[in-house]
Amino acid sequence: MNYNNAELMTVNAARLLRDGDVVFVGVGLPNLACNLARRTHAPNLVMIYEAGVIGARPSRLPLSIGDPCLVSGASAVCSMYDIFSFYLQRGNVDVGFLGGAQIDRFGNINATVIGDYEHPKTRLPGSGGSMEIAGWANRCYIITPHQKRRFPEKVDFITSAGFLSHRKEREASGTIGKGPQGVVTHLGILEPDENGELILAALHPGVSIESVQQNTGWQVKVSESLRETLPPSEEELRILRENLDPTGIYI
Repeated sequence: MNYNNAELMTVNAARLLRDGDVVFVGVGLPNLACNLARRTHAPNLVMIYEAGVIGARPSRLPLSIGDPCLVSGASAVCSMYDIFSFYLQRGNVDVGFLGGAQIDRFGNINATVIGDYEHPKTRLPGSGGSMEIAGWANRCYIITPHQKRRFPEKVDFITSAGFLSHRKEREASGTIGKGPQGVVTHLGILEPDENGELILAALHPGVSIESVQQNTGWQVKVSESLRETLPPSEEELRILRENLDPTGIYI
């Protein structure tokens, strides 16, 4: 079957989730990915939404973190303060999904400014809850298109910490989260090596190493066990197109 880049990234992000994971769900493609995983291989996925919903089981795709459909059938509803203090910061969240305007060589994310902070070329939305999620979720995944402007060697501003300048620097910072474990793009998947540097771990079908290099702002190392991802299945695409996003809001 034919599929587009949004569908490709969503499916591959969903496959990273394990049955029983507690996931801090964001809007957009992460939202699609989590709901796809729950409808396929991870029926016991526990979805937490920032507005204060725990164990959400929405009958349709929620359009925001405060969509009323999240409350029906949820395990609990509490305050945003409770979500961050008693769940995320205590280490009770397995997975956080993140995105950003820039992701650098060590998985640091910029969602604040492009250019100098005092005189930016572009001012972006900022952190929201992503700074906390990046620091405290047990593992984080990033979803973003693979473009050179999105992957500079060093971000203009660190909104959400990856491995800073080295895995040891993150460990010394005191955060309990293990940092970004994968960056899913429309070209492949980047994963951190022993130093925390993002390297090419997987290519999507039909994509070359050269294509990844051309669209990255640093010389990307290639894993010795480079693998190829499986294309989206008919069932995964059917759920995305018919059940989750029939009007094509995200895909």
